[in-house]
Amino acid sequence: MKNIDQIDFNGKRALIRVDFNVPLNDAFKVTDETRINAALPTIKKILGDGGSCILMSHLGRPKNGPEEKFSLKHILSTLSDKIGTNVKFGGDCVGEEAFSMSAALKGGEVLLLDNLRFYKEETKGDEAFSEKLSKHGDIYINDAFGTAHRAHASTTVVAQFFKEKACGYVMMAELANAQKVLENAQRPFTAIMGGAKISDKILIIEQLMDKVDNLLIGGGMSYTFFKAMGWQIGNSLVEEDKLDLAKSLIKKAKEKGVSLELPKDSVIADAFANDANTDIADNFAIKDGWMGLDIGPEASQVFANIIKSSKTVLWNGPMGVFEMSNFSKGTNTVANAVVEATEAGGFSLIGGGDSAAAVNTLGYGERVSYVSTGGGALLEYMEGKTLPGVAALED
Repeated sequence: MKNIDQIDFNGKRALIRVDFNVPLNDAFKVTDETRINAALPTIKKILGDGGSCILMSHLGRPKNGPEEKFSLKHILSTLSDKIGTNVKFGGDCVGEEAFSMSAALKGGEVLLLDNLRFYKEETKGDEAFSEKLSKHGDIYINDAFGTAHRAHASTTVVAQFFKEKACGYVMMAELANAQKVLENAQRPFTAIMGGAKISDKILIIEQLMDKVDNLLIGGGMSYTFFKAMGWQIGNSLVEEDKLDLAKSLIKKAKEKGVSLELPKDSVIADAFANDANTDIADNFAIKDGWMGLDIGPEASQVFANIIKSSKTVLWNGPMGVFEMSNFSKGTNTVANAVVEATEAGGFSLIGGGDSAAAVNTLGYGERVSYVSTGGGALLEYMEGKTLPGVAALED
C-alpha cells in the first residue's frame, strides 16, 4: 500500500476522501475542529508539491437528498482559514459545475465538494456513482480512517478507477498507532473499556484477552457483569441477554491470567438527570429506584493506580455519563491517570468516539500519545477485521 510520501503531486489533481463529519451549532459554526486539523498535513503536502486538492466528505445523516443543515458549505470559512487559501466550493459532488471547477483547478488550489450522502448511491457503494466521482482527480487519496470500515462509494469503490492511489497522513498514523498497541505493546499493558453496552465491545474484549495484563471495565456496561454475578444493581443499565456472556468473559480472563477489574463502587442517582439526588453505593447493593451513572471514588482510585503503573494504555469508552458534570469525575480521573502514565514514558491510544470527545473536552488531547479520529473503524481494526477502505488502497 502506497503512502502519500511516495508520490509527487506536481501538476496533479488529488481527489481526497477526508472526514469532515464535524459538529455544527445552531448558527452552522464548527464547534470541534479536530477532524479538520487532522486533515491539514495531507492537504498541505499536496499543495506544497504543486498539486491541487479536491476534497470530498460526508456530514451527518441526511435522509432524502440535499438538506441545508448538512451542507459542507458551512465549513468553508473554517477550512479556508486553516489551509490559508480561499477554498472554492463545488456544490453538488457530481454536478456539472463541480466537474468544470475540478477540471480547471490549478496547482495550489483547493476545491470542496458538497455532502456525498446527499446521494444514496454513496452508502450503497454504487459503481456508476463511484466512477463519476473519480473524474474529479488524477490520484486518489483516502485520509478518512473514521469511515474506512464502510464499503461506500467514496471510501472503497472509487479506488478501482485510479492507477495511482495512496493513504494520507491520518490513515498512516491511525494504522501505525493501532499496530503499535496490537503488536508491540510494552508491559504492563492496560485496556480500559467503557461506554453503555457490552454488546458493542464483545469482539475487542475477546481479542484483547490474549494481549493485555489488565482489563478495566467501567461505564454502563459494567452493570451487566454485576447482574451476572448476582448483585443488586437497582435501575442501572443492563443487557439481560448478555449475562451469560459476561460470566464467560470473567472466566476467560481468569484462565488467561488477565486481571479483569470491575469498579467497586458507583455514583448513583434517583433519575437520569444532572440535578438528580446522588449518593455513593457499593456495586453489589444499589438500591431499587437508583441507577449507577459513574464509577465511584474508590473505583476511580483503584483504576488510576493501575493505569499510572502501565507502559501501554488503550482507552475506549467513558466511565460514566461524562456529559453531565455530576457524573464526569470518574472519566476525568481516568483521563488524568492516562496523562500521568504517558508523561512517565508510557504509550497511550485513545480509541475515538466518546472517549476521544471526553479527552478533548477535558483538555487532555495534546497530553496523550494519540487520539484516534475513528471510533468504529479502530474497534473493527483491533477486532482483526479487514477494513474495506484500507484494502481498497492495496495494490
